[in-house]
Amino acid sequence: MALKRHGFVRHRRAVGFTQESLAEALNVERSTVSRWESGTSAPQPYMRPRLATVLQVSTEDLSELLVLASEEEAPATERTQYAMRYPSRVDLVTIAELRGGMQTLAERYDRMPSATLLAQAGQHVSQVAFLAGEAPAGRVQREMRVLQADAATFMGQLVWDASQRHDHATARSYYAQSVNVARHLRDRTAEGHALLRTCYVALYGANDYREGLSLALETARTTRYTSHVLTGLAMLHAAEAHAFLGEGRECERALAGAERHLEQAHSADAAYDLLSPTHFGRMAGSCYLTLGDYRRAQRLLEMTAVELQDRRKSRAIVLGNLALSWIRSGELDAALATFNDAVNELHGTRGGGGMNVVFRAARELRPWRSEPAVQEAQDRLMALMEAA
Repeated sequence: MALKRHGFVRHRRAVGFTQESLAEALNVERSTVSRWESGTSAPQPYMRPRLATVLQVSTEDLSELLVLASEEEAPATERTQYAMRYPSRVDLVTIAELRGGMQTLAERYDRMPSATLLAQAGQHVSQVAFLAGEAPAGRVQREMRVLQADAATFMGQLVWDASQRHDHATARSYYAQSVNVARHLRDRTAEGHALLRTCYVALYGANDYREGLSLALETARTTRYTSHVLTGLAMLHAAEAHAFLGEGRECERALAGAERHLEQAHSADAAYDLLSPTHFGRMAGSCYLTLGDYRRAQRLLEMTAVELQDRRKSRAIVLGNLALSWIRSGELDAALATFNDAVNELHGTRGGGGMNVVFRAARELRPWRSEPAVQEAQDRLMALMEAA
């Protein structure tokens, strides 16, 4: 397993630096900071006193931050350990470190099987919930509660994916916790994110398209004046709900509304990191697939698959939908090539969404099961499940 400087990354985030701003403070390239953090190089001895000053640590503490460790071995920071012993003394720097830990888990989410992250994420969520209940009143308590809402939403996402999108009840319970905390804080962005995740469970788990549509529209109403990102994403999922219900005209209207909001998204939006340039293409492609406009779906999904090289769970879903579009338009060779690409992506991540879509494609390949290439492709999927 690759070794990296996880302590360095967490501390850099905790004191408010991005890779770019730290590089600027040290008069080095951002790629230099990236190499330090990835473990492919280390700061030169002459640079370490300056680096320690910028990061607000002693040279001895800097040496500890530069120790290489695997992600599973990366220990809780000394500040977090202190806060767990004396929870009433939790401060904003501790909160930043805890949020950095959650961001590290989120970055691993799209590259690894969710089941491998559950234990660490569960411990993190428990720490956050405990400290949120003990934090001193005022800004520290509010920021701790915001983190609690975000952590509960992430845990719901992780549990649902690890269960191959079967454990709806546990995922919903985490999302409900997040909604309750967010409403207490009157934080419409955190509330909207949890509502949107609940919408996913209804749409893609329970297949309750009316409930999914209702939750998507509730999310859009909740975040309309606070987040163009969440409002746009909610409208995309409202569009897909309309597509599932066979409501083509309403689907097109929702897609147009989503596009308007997403075009207005900016970096000051609290939900900006939830948005990717591929969101509209992959969701619109899925809508047109459901509505039976396969050529339009293929154009959108093919472009999106190329752009998603570094997000394997999302790419598996897109490839699964693209395979379905080829199957339904009767183009077996293209369907099999895409199906096998989707299975390749699933080997590393076993994402629940991708698994569900690829299994649907496997079922729709049954009319050609006498073809050796089809049998081989389905055998590869079965082997993946046995390995899991």
